[in-house]
Amino acid sequence: MSEFFKGIERIRFEGAGATSPLAYRYYDKDRLVLGRRMEDHLRFAVCYWHTYGWDGGDPFGGDTFQRPWHGMADPMAAAAMKADVAFEFTSKVGAPFYTFHDRDIAPEGATPRETVDNLRRMVDVLAAKQEATGVRLLWGTANMFSHRRWMSGAATNPDPEVFAMACLSVREAMDATRKLGGENYVMWGGREGYETLLNTDLKAELDQMARFLSMAVDYKHKIGLAGPILIEPKPREPAKHQYDYDTSAVACFLLKYGLEKDVRMNIEANHATLAGHSFEHEVALASALGLFGSIDMNRGDLLLGWDTDQFPNNLGEVALVLYHILKAGGLTTGGLNFDAKVRRQSIEPVDLFHAHVGAMDLCARALLMAERMIQDGRLDQAVKERYAGWRGEFGQQLLGGHLTLDAVAARALAANRDTTPRSGRQECLENLVNSYI
Repeated sequence: MSEFFKGIERIRFEGAGATSPLAYRYYDKDRLVLGRRMEDHLRFAVCYWHTYGWDGGDPFGGDTFQRPWHGMADPMAAAAMKADVAFEFTSKVGAPFYTFHDRDIAPEGATPRETVDNLRRMVDVLAAKQEATGVRLLWGTANMFSHRRWMSGAATNPDPEVFAMACLSVREAMDATRKLGGENYVMWGGREGYETLLNTDLKAELDQMARFLSMAVDYKHKIGLAGPILIEPKPREPAKHQYDYDTSAVACFLLKYGLEKDVRMNIEANHATLAGHSFEHEVALASALGLFGSIDMNRGDLLLGWDTDQFPNNLGEVALVLYHILKAGGLTTGGLNFDAKVRRQSIEPVDLFHAHVGAMDLCARALLMAERMIQDGRLDQAVKERYAGWRGEFGQQLLGGHLTLDAVAARALAANRDTTPRSGRQECLENLVNSYI
């Protein structure tokens, strides 16, 4: 295939004074941040589905992008063209990774066998592309939500034959991820949820989902797939109530079924806000529980109640998220995947570059801001001072299990004085965060 993004060269770092809209002002991949290269901290990934698969359609109107591969008569020829464009784009924008669903890279066939053959053929194509460009796979996953068979869920479907089809899909997607050197495997729940309890056996579906995930964990170990399995919490859409609602729900599920050692979470900003949380909260909670793995870096529109998947543009929000990630040890096998799409009016191919370049630069600037927060230490010190009592003798006795409820109550009664509240200093700390911008 000839060059699709004609006239666009590889995007380069030109510094804060750059005037070109297609230049990095902050993303200098080799710059050391807390002793580690910026590229290795951020581990950017371009998603296949929104970037090349989406045609610009929405529930109220059809395609607006009209890319050459959209609507091609030969779906495998379209898949090959998408692969050419994907690796051209990812190489030019300078992201080290990409991500995909199985149906993004290879079309559904007329039979399960044809579907499997299509995927395996395209995996060989992608392997050659990776070898030629140096672009790597951050993670793969299986699309178990688009096809009609998944309308009542995949692992949670009332029909065990659909469960079997889900096993086939995940086995093949895992094999593809391993062959392509993927560093994680994602379980995106899709339609693992319900519309009404009138026709739903809630306990049965949770047990089914746990059995399915256990089988996937066993298969991961069998084939030697590197990195963890990641679950991506999402509260609703397409299902009214999804079982992987948020970080808390997923954590409870993993702990109940004994899966917490092999599974981590892929936190998405837009999903956090749909669940009524902040992105910062979901990342911090997953980290606190030892279940953080990776993130999808997008945002939602707070005036709308669905997944708008927009590119990030809130510097303070992203900086605080990266602050918590750095404090927890940073990204290991995970990365910053742009599960984001240009608006349906942004129909020119160059708009894909404007979106990714701006988002990558914002994240790089946020990383530098998070570095200053850590080096300065005032945020961390404020938290330590607030909880200082728990590091004292009495606090350690409480946490160590050396005192009973009755003994602690007797201590409070013997002291015969009330406690003296102290300010949380929220406004002061918010001002401090703003001072780093």
